[in-house]
Amino acid sequence: MAAPDLFAPLSFAHGPAMKNRFMLAPLTNTQSHADGTLSDEEFHWLTMRAKGGFGLTMTCASHVQKIGQGFPGQLGVFSDDHLPGLSRLASAIKAQGSVAVLQLHHAGNRSPKELIGEAPVCPSDDPETGARALSEAEVAQLIEAFIAGSERSKAAGFDGVEVHGAHGYILCQFLSPELNRRTDAYGGSPENRARIIVEIVEGIRARCGADFLLGLRLSPERFGLKLAEIRDLAAQMLVHPALDFLDMSLWDVRKEPTEAEFKGASLMSYFTDLPRKDVRLGVAGKIMTGAQARDALTAGADYVLIGRAAVLHHDYPLKVQADPDFEPVALPVSRAHLAAEGLSPTFITYMNNWPGFVAQDQTEDAL
Repeated sequence: MAAPDLFAPLSFAHGPAMKNRFMLAPLTNTQSHADGTLSDEEFHWLTMRAKGGFGLTMTCASHVQKIGQGFPGQLGVFSDDHLPGLSRLASAIKAQGSVAVLQLHHAGNRSPKELIGEAPVCPSDDPETGARALSEAEVAQLIEAFIAGSERSKAAGFDGVEVHGAHGYILCQFLSPELNRRTDAYGGSPENRARIIVEIVEGIRARCGADFLLGLRLSPERFGLKLAEIRDLAAQMLVHPALDFLDMSLWDVRKEPTEAEFKGASLMSYFTDLPRKDVRLGVAGKIMTGAQARDALTAGADYVLIGRAAVLHHDYPLKVQADPDFEPVALPVSRAHLAAEGLSPTFITYMNNWPGFVAQDQTEDAL
């Protein structure tokens, strides 16, 4: 069997093809303006990755409602005021031969009250975070906000969008039997809890047409999720005619599941063995070296999402192309290295929260 080719193009049922199998993971960077408009710093960070050879360049999570903001300096897509910056960004990404995709996001109960100015929202009341339950009318408004965000992204010139259904944010909260205790059509059975995601995906396809790329991000663990339920949802979406790609965020592509009954095989294998029609499957989770990226394709993924390695090297795909066994610079790295790779001081400060990522200089150690 021939080794998988990381530099073979990848086509989709809708929208443009990727020139290779490298997708920039959607990465929180806290660099944009307080009102959600694009900053020059975020523009620089993302366009450097497009220049660096990524087949698809995805924005950070971009909130579809003001109440859904999850972190300071988050890019927004909930207002036409965001269009000029988004248009500039989409155009610049596409000019480098990279597919431009915006990730649609709402933080739900993970929206800090001090940031949004009111209590956050959740599928059900959540005393731990102080979040209040969405009414049925507000669920309909939330679905509409995701669809409107996709229409705004298309108007700005993006090739497509990804719906963020992972990592404990609002759509993931609907999937969680712990957080979602609703008794209407959006709660109860796994099918009901996934209904909001299916309706958003189908609504985006109906409103944005056949030339628009549409993806979905899921994660199978933590936040009260059940692996068996997420696997069933993935199986459903991998054959859904509205969807083009499924992005599975696995924390580490080499890990075993945390649930005892699923141990003995890799977490990734529970998704790569699922039947799929025209939907492409990608995986994310500590893929750092060229060999690890190839291994993920050998295991059955169609493409890989690169996060940490893309922070360290804006031209990671080009480095792997030049050296198939490329390994990123060892951690921790200096602030100067990250600045040279297009990170603003704000982004570098954010990365300093990742243990062992940013080197601490002697003056800091002395404080």
